[in-house]
Amino acid sequence: MKSFVRSGSAELCVEDTGGSAAPVVCLHAGVTDRRLWGPQVEALRATQRVVTYDRRGFGETRLPPQHAAREAYSHVADLLAVLDTLLIDRAVLMGCSQGGRIAIDMALAHPERVRALVLVASAVSGAPEVDDPYPPLIQARVEAYEAAERCGDQAALNELDAQFWLDGPEQPSGRVGGALRELFLAMNAIPLASGSPGDEIAAPPAWERLEEIPVPTLVVWGTLDFAPLGARMHEIVQRIPQVASVVMDGVAHLPGLEKPAEFNRALRAFLASLPPEAAAAP
Repeated sequence: MKSFVRSGSAELCVEDTGGSAAPVVCLHAGVTDRRLWGPQVEALRATQRVVTYDRRGFGETRLPPQHAAREAYSHVADLLAVLDTLLIDRAVLMGCSQGGRIAIDMALAHPERVRALVLVASAVSGAPEVDDPYPPLIQARVEAYEAAERCGDQAALNELDAQFWLDGPEQPSGRVGGALRELFLAMNAIPLASGSPGDEIAAPPAWERLEEIPVPTLVVWGTLDFAPLGARMHEIVQRIPQVASVVMDGVAHLPGLEKPAEFNRALRAFLASLPPEAAAAP
């Protein structure tokens, strides 16, 4: 069921399968929206409560008009608003890319609200920048992206985002086509056109605190993603205490969308491995 959750001046568009069994709350990547998680919603809805929502500037989430002053906001506060409105005390947080960053920030700031983490090609607040030079194909695409930004060519930016994040930065353009490419372009066109949602209140850096993550964590990434991101995922796996990992061959930044059957097998196995929730006090 679709609804809207108020957080500050934003109305976050939320879909909730309902029920009370082991909630999984899904946080999308910065080039998608809640539709990223369609295959996982369908796979889990019979056994789990699954919640997806659009962040500010994405999907169907509503913001004040662009000419109005937009407020400073916190992604963690928005996530808390979703949990509180839906009466979810603790949830498994599953986040892809920037969604993973928010999931980590939430687990460190409010560990009592997080049962487990699923981090997919995850960003991390405060992670060090990579200064290594790009391979020639990636460098050419970066230069094309910068040129498209200068002239405001949103169609070109959208296609280049698809090449980076859907195809993979060193893969042929159009490696992933058909309905998946159409969905990616439709999702990513919205934030490209919507402008800034306001000033984000940055969470404290999490990179130096990965050892403090207190919950079971599954880390997933694809072999066709950016090489420095793969190196970051390997380090995350070394540093988070209760961790399992899956490296998916032949996929880029959105493995749950590109190969949902393989991703969902790993996800179900991880969820089944979690200790049962303690019974609520009477």
